[in-house]
Amino acid sequence: MAAPLFRRLCLIGLGLIGSSIARLARERGDIAAEIVACDHGVGVAARVRELGLADVVEVDAAAAVRGCDAVILCTPVGSFAGLMAQIAPHLEPGCVLTDTGSTKGSVLRDLQPLLPGGVHLVPGHPMAGTEHSGPDAGFATLFEGRYVILTPPPGTDTEAVEKVAELWRRAGAMLESMDAATHDKVVAIVSHLPHLIAFTICSTADDLAQETRGQVLKFAASGFRDFTRIASSDVDMWRDIFVNNREALLEMLARFSEDAHALGRAVRWNETEFIEDRIRRGRKIRRSLIEMKQA
Repeated sequence: MAAPLFRRLCLIGLGLIGSSIARLARERGDIAAEIVACDHGVGVAARVRELGLADVVEVDAAAAVRGCDAVILCTPVGSFAGLMAQIAPHLEPGCVLTDTGSTKGSVLRDLQPLLPGGVHLVPGHPMAGTEHSGPDAGFATLFEGRYVILTPPPGTDTEAVEKVAELWRRAGAMLESMDAATHDKVVAIVSHLPHLIAFTICSTADDLAQETRGQVLKFAASGFRDFTRIASSDVDMWRDIFVNNREALLEMLARFSEDAHALGRAVRWNETEFIEDRIRRGRKIRRSLIEMKQA
């Protein structure tokens, strides 16, 4: 077995992603010699202890990061500024600080100004998840075959970047690197906009008259069921994602709205060639995902 990447790894936030990393580290043994878990959510720390996910369990972030050579922020991105204010004075020189947030511009905005000298920031985003949350939701194979995007700012220590990259390789993930702005535009279309649409469709169904809504739920086809799965995602996480990736999301929403109106006009005026083209393009995207084993 390879030597552990980190001597003492701190995970802050033990939801789906954080608890999955903890399980992975526990099972492999070559990610961290010691695991510290921190979550101040009601009952979460007690449950983490029951599950045996960490060697040390804390509810205070400042105490949790002391003596750690790696810290991963796994909380909703809206909490990062306040969290960084708590932990910054207690981060060890040489510590690698990374995260799992779905927006990266906001991560740089909230973490860099308070980053102590000698602490290396390597923002990351595992493109993996389910609609479930909490410490019981995690599983060690969550990241296998999934992409992880790293967005280290210019001048980041190369050894620190490589350590974070190797962590995700040992998780079975595929690595990509890009700047934060590009990342935020990419995820706005492939992740954030689909969630916005799913939440909206389910809200529309909920606003229907009671009798009609009952029939909608009773006869829901697979398309609507897929939307409800996406729409059951964590409230705090997605609120923070929408707010912190506002510009990129609104840009993609505007483009989507134009395309939706165009298809609507084609349906209204029986423009079958346009309709068929949009359907074929959708099928093409689906085939590409299957070929890339991302379906």
